[in-house]
Amino acid sequence: QAQLVESGGGLVQPGGSLRLSCAASGGTLGSYATMGWFRQASGKEREFVAAIRRSGDSTYYANSANSVKGRFTISADNAKNTVYLEMNGLKPEDTAVYYCAAHSFSLAPEYRSDYRRYSYWGQGTQVTVSS
Repeated sequence: QAQLVESGGGLVQPGGSLRLSCAASGGTLGSYATMGWFRQASGKEREFVAAIRRSGDSTYYANSANSVKGRFTISADNAKNTVYLEMNGLKPEDTAVYYCAAHSFSLAPEYRSDYRRYSYWGQGTQVTVSS
């Protein structure tokens, strides 16, 4: 299986934007049917952000209180073996380490937000939203 490598994190002011990338190193994203982004703030549990099913390019977003839907967009570029998370309108509460995750099979909708269902993980990239 390919290794997952995240990049694109950094420090940004509230209201700013970042684009995170998850690249497949040593292989292709073709090994994975479901790709997801999760985040974990200091002292908190890992939280689902977004997922994409590569076969049909269907996407799924967190529907939590601090919803990312409408602000974040997940996409995949199979030619570049990369999955992206475009983040706009960033808020201080978006501060966290963001992780890319993958599963070999297409996860049912009710499982896509469960981090325990994902078998492969990147090392994470820090996103800090602060003025």
